[in-house]
Amino acid sequence: MRTNIVLNDQLTTEAFLLTGLKTKRELIDFALRELIRMKKQETTQGLCTAFKTLHQLKLNNNPFPEVKRQNRPNPFANEL
Repeated sequence: MRTNIVLNDQLTTEAFLLTGLKTKRELIDFALRELIRMKKQETTQGLCTAFKTLHQLKLNNNPFPEVKRQNRPNPFANEL
Protein backbone atom coordinates (compact mmCIF):
# COMPACT_ATOMS: atom_id res chain seq x y z
CA MET A 1 0.00 0.00 0.00
CA ARG A 2 1.41 3.37 -0.97
CA THR A 3 1.21 6.11 1.65
CA ASN A 4 2.77 9.52 2.06
CA ILE A 5 3.56 10.48 5.66
CA VAL A 6 5.61 13.08 7.48
CA LEU A 7 8.02 11.54 9.99
CA ASN A 8 9.69 13.14 12.98
CA ASP A 9 13.37 13.60 11.97
CA GLN A 10 14.71 13.08 15.49
CA LEU A 11 12.81 9.84 15.93
CA THR A 12 13.81 8.47 12.53
CA THR A 13 17.47 9.33 13.08
CA GLU A 14 17.49 7.64 16.47
CA ALA A 15 15.61 4.63 15.09
CA PHE A 16 18.12 4.26 12.23
CA LEU A 17 21.00 4.34 14.74
CA LEU A 18 19.37 1.78 17.03
CA THR A 19 18.24 -0.65 14.33
CA GLY A 20 20.95 -0.31 11.70
CA LEU A 21 18.30 -0.24 8.98
CA LYS A 22 19.01 1.68 5.77
CA THR A 23 15.69 2.92 4.37
CA LYS A 24 12.59 4.55 5.77
CA ARG A 25 10.51 1.79 4.22
CA GLU A 26 12.50 -0.84 6.16
CA LEU A 27 12.19 1.25 9.30
CA ILE A 28 8.40 1.62 9.04
CA ASP A 29 8.00 -2.09 8.25
CA PHE A 30 10.17 -3.00 11.23
CA ALA A 31 8.26 -0.64 13.53
CA LEU A 32 4.89 -2.07 12.48
CA ARG A 33 6.09 -5.66 12.97
CA GLU A 34 7.47 -4.81 16.41
CA LEU A 35 4.25 -3.06 17.41
CA ILE A 36 2.17 -6.10 16.40
CA ARG A 37 4.56 -8.49 18.18
CA MET A 38 4.47 -6.44 21.39
CA LYS A 39 0.67 -6.16 21.40
CA LYS A 40 0.30 -9.92 20.89
CA GLN A 41 2.81 -10.52 23.67
CA GLU A 42 0.85 -8.21 26.02
CA THR A 43 -2.32 -10.19 25.29
CA THR A 44 -0.55 -13.48 25.96
CA GLN A 45 0.97 -12.15 29.19
CA GLY A 46 -2.44 -10.91 30.30
CA LEU A 47 -3.93 -14.37 29.80
CA CYS A 48 -1.00 -16.01 31.60
CA THR A 49 -1.39 -13.63 34.53
CA ALA A 50 -5.10 -14.39 34.73
CA PHE A 51 -4.44 -18.14 34.79
CA LYS A 52 -1.72 -17.72 37.44
CA THR A 53 -4.10 -15.67 39.57
CA LEU A 54 -6.79 -18.32 39.29
CA HIS A 55 -4.26 -21.01 40.20
CA GLN A 56 -3.11 -19.03 43.25
CA LEU A 57 -6.65 -18.76 44.55
CA LYS A 58 -6.58 -22.51 45.26
CA LEU A 59 -10.32 -22.78 45.51
CA ASN A 60 -11.31 -25.25 48.22
CA ASN A 61 -14.83 -25.40 46.93
CA ASN A 62 -14.96 -26.57 43.38
CA PRO A 63 -17.10 -24.03 41.45
CA PHE A 64 -18.25 -26.90 39.23
CA PRO A 65 -18.82 -29.81 41.61
CA GLU A 66 -19.45 -33.20 40.12
CA VAL A 67 -22.96 -34.30 40.94
CA LYS A 68 -23.09 -37.93 42.05
CA ARG A 69 -26.33 -39.66 41.34
CA GLN A 70 -27.60 -42.39 43.57
CA ASN A 71 -28.36 -45.67 41.94
CA ARG A 72 -32.07 -46.11 41.55
CA PRO A 73 -33.79 -49.33 40.78
CA ASN A 74 -34.57 -49.86 37.13
CA PRO A 75 -38.36 -49.84 36.75
CA PHE A 76 -38.07 -52.02 33.64
CA ALA A 77 -35.77 -54.65 35.18
CA ASN A 78 -38.60 -57.18 35.52
CA GLU A 79 -39.51 -56.86 31.85
CA LEU A 80 -36.10 -57.96 30.60
